[in-house]
Amino acid sequence: MLRRSSVTSLYSRFVRSSSSSSSSSSSHNLNNLNHLCSTSSNPNLCASSALDLSASASKVTDLVSFTRHYGRCYWELSKARLSMLVVATSGTGFVLGSGSAVDLSALSWTCLGTMMVAASANSLNQVFEINNDAKMKRTCQRPLPSGRISIPHAVSWASSVGLAGTALLATQANMLAAGLAASNLILYAFVYTPLKQIHPVNTWVGAVVGAIPPLLGWAAASGDISLNGLILPAALYFWQLPHFMALAYMCRDDYAAGGFRMYSLADPTGRRTALVALRNSIYLIPLGFLAYDWGVTSGWFCLESTVLTLAISAAAFSFYRDRTKEKARRMFHASLLYLPVFMSGLIIHRRSDNQQFLEDNAKGFVRSSSSVDTLELDDKNDNQKIKGRRPYQTQARPPVAYASIAPFPFLPAPSYNAP
Repeated sequence: MLRRSSVTSLYSRFVRSSSSSSSSSSSHNLNNLNHLCSTSSNPNLCASSALDLSASASKVTDLVSFTRHYGRCYWELSKARLSMLVVATSGTGFVLGSGSAVDLSALSWTCLGTMMVAASANSLNQVFEINNDAKMKRTCQRPLPSGRISIPHAVSWASSVGLAGTALLATQANMLAAGLAASNLILYAFVYTPLKQIHPVNTWVGAVVGAIPPLLGWAAASGDISLNGLILPAALYFWQLPHFMALAYMCRDDYAAGGFRMYSLADPTGRRTALVALRNSIYLIPLGFLAYDWGVTSGWFCLESTVLTLAISAAAFSFYRDRTKEKARRMFHASLLYLPVFMSGLIIHRRSDNQQFLEDNAKGFVRSSSSVDTLELDDKNDNQKIKGRRPYQTQARPPVAYASIAPFPFLPAPSYNAP
C-alpha cells in the first residue's frame, strides 16, 4: 500500500518534469491533491488521482509536441523566409499601384493570399525534388528527405494552402491577381522545377517566376496591368540573375551532386557565369530613370537607384575579374542588400496621383504663360490676316519611346501623330 507521503513525493517529481507551459496548472492540481491526501483516509484514492493527472498532463505535452513538429515541417516546406520575400515584393507592387491612398485591408488580404500561394509552390517544389534534396548537404535535412513528414501529407498541405490562397485573392482582390498567382504557382512547380534537371535555361524561367509577384500586387491594387507597373517586375527579373549566378557558382559542387543542370556547371572557368551576372547588373541602371520619367517616383530616386546599381555592378565586375568563391559571396551579399533598398526607395519616393496632377498642372501653367503660337486666319471680306494667340499644347511622349531603347529592344518603336 502506498503511503500518503510517497504519493505526494511521486507527484511532485512529475510536476517538476512537466513542461513550463503547464506549470501553473500542475501546481494548482498538486495543491488540490495534497489537500485531498491530507483529508482522506484512503491512499488508493490519492494514487488514482495522481495517475489521472499524469495522463492528462501527458496528453497536453503530446499535443504541444505534435503541433510544434508539424508547424516546423510546414515552415520548412513553405521556405518561409523566401515566401516572405515574395510577399514583400507583392506588397511593394500593391503600394505602387494604389495611387493616392493605400487600402490597408486589401493590402493585408493580398499579402496573405500571396504568402499561401508561395508556400504551396515551395512545398510542391520539395515534393518533386525529394530525391535530389537527399543528395545535397544543404537540403538533406529538409522534412521530406529526412522522413519527418510523408509525401501524401506534404501534397495535401500544398494543395489545400494553394487553393485557399488563390480563392482568397479572387474574393478579396480581383480575378486578375488570382490568375497571376495561379499561373505563377504552375510555372514554378510544374515548369521551373523539372527544368532544373533538364536544361540551364531554368534560371531564366525562375527569374520570370520572381518577377510576377510585384505585378500581382500592382494588379490587386489597380485592377489592371500598365507599363508603369513593370518597373519593379523588371528589377526583380534582372536582379535574380546576378543573385542566383553567384549562388550557383558558390554551390556548384552541391548542385552537381543533386543532379541539377545549372549554368555554372557547364562553365569550368566561371567566366560566362560572371559575365551573365555583370550584364544583368548593368541592365538595372536605366530602371531608376524610367521610374522617374514614367511618373512612378520623384527625381531623387534616379540618383539613389543609380548609386545602388553601380555598387552591385562593381561587385559583379570584381567577380568577373577574379572568379573565386569569395568574390562570388561578396556579389551575393551585395544582391541581398540591393533588393530591399531598391524597394524601399520606390515606396519612399513614389508619386501619388495628386502629386503628379499638381506638378503637371504647374508645368502646363508656366508653359501657357510664357509660350504663344501665332494663329493666322483669312478674312473673307477684306482678305486681311489676323494674328491671334492660342495656348501652348504639348503631346506627352509615350513611355514606350524610352523603353524601346536597350536593354528593352524587344518593345515596339514609338509612333507619333503628325502635327
